[in-house]
Amino acid sequence: MDALRPLRLWPGIVGAALILIGAVIVPIATPANSMVGVPVEMAGAVVVVLWWLLFSRAAWPDRIAGVGLIAVAIFAMRPLLDPSIVGGAMGFLPLLSLPLFALALAIWAVATHARPAGTRRVLLVAAMLVVVGACTLVRTAGMIGAGGFELHWRWTPTPEEQLLARGNDDPAPAPPAATPSSASPEPATLAAPVVSTSTPGSARLADWPGFRGPNRDGVIRNVRITTDWAASPPVQRWQRAIGPGWSSFAVDRGLIYTQEQRGEDEIVSCYRLSNGEPVWRHRDRVRFWESNGGAGPRGTPTLAGGRVYALGATGILNVLDAGNGAVIWSRNAATDTKTNTPMWGFSSSPLVMGDLVIVAASGKLVAYETATGTPKWYGPVHRGSYSSPQSVTLDGVDQIVLMSADGTTSVDRDTGKVLWEHAWGDGTPIVQPAVTADGDLLIDGLSAMGGLGVRRLGLSHAAGKWTVTERWTSTGLKPYFNDFVIHKGHAYGFDGSILSCIDLADGTRKWKGGRYGAGQLILLPDDDVLLVIAEEGDLALVSATPNAFKEIARVPAIEGKTWNHPVLVGDTLLVRNGEVMAAYTLARR
Repeated sequence: MDALRPLRLWPGIVGAALILIGAVIVPIATPANSMVGVPVEMAGAVVVVLWWLLFSRAAWPDRIAGVGLIAVAIFAMRPLLDPSIVGGAMGFLPLLSLPLFALALAIWAVATHARPAGTRRVLLVAAMLVVVGACTLVRTAGMIGAGGFELHWRWTPTPEEQLLARGNDDPAPAPPAATPSSASPEPATLAAPVVSTSTPGSARLADWPGFRGPNRDGVIRNVRITTDWAASPPVQRWQRAIGPGWSSFAVDRGLIYTQEQRGEDEIVSCYRLSNGEPVWRHRDRVRFWESNGGAGPRGTPTLAGGRVYALGATGILNVLDAGNGAVIWSRNAATDTKTNTPMWGFSSSPLVMGDLVIVAASGKLVAYETATGTPKWYGPVHRGSYSSPQSVTLDGVDQIVLMSADGTTSVDRDTGKVLWEHAWGDGTPIVQPAVTADGDLLIDGLSAMGGLGVRRLGLSHAAGKWTVTERWTSTGLKPYFNDFVIHKGHAYGFDGSILSCIDLADGTRKWKGGRYGAGQLILLPDDDVLLVIAEEGDLALVSATPNAFKEIARVPAIEGKTWNHPVLVGDTLLVRNGEVMAAYTLARR
């Protein structure tokens, strides 16, 4: 440093202040999206780097050394970081350490500007090493819905590791080995109708057939609960540790079914509804993990005709006996459709329609015969999807709709032939479309930057040709991976981490309120209430009326990041996340 020209410090102090504002102040002011502060942090880091390199008045060897040390440290520390920091979707995280190094550079410059040059250079290296050391001490459990990162000390065991360390503390009988006679149903079972889990049929449906209930719409009819939780709060019946995964539940005849990961085994598991005790577990020696959402399967099992249909995160489709878990048949949808496992894993929940089971292998539909597992038809090839096939009736025609990065595609149930398509957005969709009371279709749109909003489509056909009409597009409700519901001419769902209500007549927003992170919800239309599970594990009751946002009650339920859909069967509410599952009794009226 030139002794006659002291360091110009104030631009570095401004840059450091920007970093602190982005890291501390902005997240407090905008809890709905903690990533809003990241651009401010990065801007502050750029200010610090440019200041030091161009305007600091430091000696040129020191300027180059300061910026060079930051660049070398960011890339050289990668092998030292926890795999969760550098793996999969989190591979960009080391670059987000730039503000930390820039902040260290600014603090070092201010604190040591009067010291001898040799001492300053030694302390600069030490400051960079401190930041490297700090980065190596943490791991991430993925992102949270607001866009931040769930950080833990690197040496603390994950919930899955804690579960495995306890050993087989809740043993479940292994399913019977598959035999030639179990490759297809017994004659009596084959004669019984296997009905769709998404439309009424002549045969008995399961109590909760699978993803988002009987119609995959998150609506629970003919159930009324007491909304005065101050006087009659939900009562926990049981709670049990569970392996990671974002599967919800299917429920029937006192048994509950879900998917989870335990070490190297991906598991379809069955527990008793009454007490959470395990009944059986089917294991596949496969493990899916990505650093954003963590380990485990994403799809929810489907119940139909005494069977469990479950799609794993790597594409394994298991069809199991619901009573004992015996394998009836198994396929690999990824192999069958020649589809690579997407970044966040295969997330489709199987849809059973008559004698077919349809799954989405990312953006490609495939239908299998339920009796034998033989592929019946393949849908068109589209870019990725984390959504599930949805059975709908539009303009009097039964069809299957799938959201993908190429838009919305409708196919014939029996043949997979495309009926119509509508392009909107280029992001990979997650949520489900919904049918309005008067027969229109409500879809969401995504871009690489997030939700584009929702769009109402009118569908009609004549002489075999379909016409798709855009009624309106609204940014008043922007679902990302939180499904929405329709009730009395309005749609209710998440706009970021805040609930929102829009009018289906024109898409105008009626209200926005409450903060529930990346939670999920179901609708109890007989009570005009939304039952919300917040990302932090709280349960809340919110009025499903368009007048104004009103939270009726809120109580803690489970701990840990909760993205899984809740389930309500009678008076029993089931909730789970990647760590625990629990059953609550809700007072009825």
